[in-house]
Amino acid sequence: MGVTVAIDCMGGDHGPSVTVPAALAFLRSHTDARVVLVGQPDVLGPAVGDAAARFGERLRIRPASQVVGMDEAPAVAMKNKKDSSMRVAINLVKEGEAQAAVSAGNTGALMAISRFVLKTLPGIDRPAIATVLPSMKGRVYVLDLGANVDCSAEHLLQFGIMGAQLVAAVEHVDRPRVGLLNIGEEEIKGNEVVREAFGLLRASDLNFCGNVEDIYRGSADVVVCDGFVGNVALKTTEGLAQMLTAILKQEFTRNPLAKLMALVALPVLKAFKKRVDHRRYNGAALLGLRGVVVKSHGSADAYAFEQAIHRAAEAAANRLIERIGERMANLAHEETA
Repeated sequence: MGVTVAIDCMGGDHGPSVTVPAALAFLRSHTDARVVLVGQPDVLGPAVGDAAARFGERLRIRPASQVVGMDEAPAVAMKNKKDSSMRVAINLVKEGEAQAAVSAGNTGALMAISRFVLKTLPGIDRPAIATVLPSMKGRVYVLDLGANVDCSAEHLLQFGIMGAQLVAAVEHVDRPRVGLLNIGEEEIKGNEVVREAFGLLRASDLNFCGNVEDIYRGSADVVVCDGFVGNVALKTTEGLAQMLTAILKQEFTRNPLAKLMALVALPVLKAFKKRVDHRRYNGAALLGLRGVVVKSHGSADAYAFEQAIHRAAEAAANRLIERIGERMANLAHEETA
C-alpha cells in the first residue's frame, strides 16, 4: 500500500487505549504502510512500548500539546487549539507528510478544521460525510450523513459524483450505481430539490439508477441524500441493529428449550452477528477536501478503529482525491463547452 496515515490518537471516547493498539494492528497487517501517531508524547510513549523499535521508521510519534474535547464548539477548537492532535494530524496531510488522517474526535471540529486547513476541491461547494453500510447484496455507501442539513440539487449531484468515485476507488467498481433517496421510486415523488436533483443526476454521465426507497435492498452502490435525512437514517439503522440483537438474545434465553435451540442455531447466529457488526463498517470519509480524512465513531474499540485506518489508507492508495478532482474538472469543462 505504501501510504502514511496520520492518526489523532487523543480523540474519541477512549483515546490512546484504543487508537494506539489499532494503529499497531494496522501496521502488522499492512507491511508497507506507515503511521504517524499524533498526541502527547508522555502518554503515547508508554502506550507504544517496544513496538517503536519493532516497526522502526514505519511508526513515528508527532507531538501535540492540546486535545479537542468531544463536546467542544468547532469555533473554539479552531481558534484556541492550533496545536491539538486533530489539527496537527490534518496539517500533516496538507504538508504532504501523510496521505490520510484518521480521528475519532469531535465531528463538527474535525469537519471545520479539515475544511479550513485543506480547503475544498475545485467545483465542490460543500464537503460531505460518507460511510458504508451492509446491504442485502453486499455493501452500500451513503452520503451525506450530517455535514449539510440543507442542500441544493447541485449539491446532491456533487455528492453523487464524490460517492461514485469513492466506490470506484475502494471497491474497484468501474461504474457504481448511484441512487437518490426518496419517498417513492417514481420520478414525480419528493420535494422540489429532490425532483430537480433527479433531473441533474439523470442528465449526468453517472450510472444513475433512479430513486430508491430502501437503502439496504442493494439496488444501488451509492445512495445520495441531504445531511438531515442521512443522519436520521444512520441513527435509525444503529438503533434497529441494537434492538434486533437484544430481541434475539431475549428470545433465545427465555426458557431452557429456547436455550437449547440457541445452541443449535449458534453458527447461524454468529454469521448474522458478523454480517451486521457495525464495527466492520466504521470509518466515514469526509469527501470533497484536498486530502483524505476519515472520521471514526467516537466510541469505537480497537477493532473498529483499525477498520477506519484501513479505509483511509485504501482511499489514499487508490487516488480518491485525484479521481474526484479529475471528475469535477471534466464536469466543469462539459458545462462550459
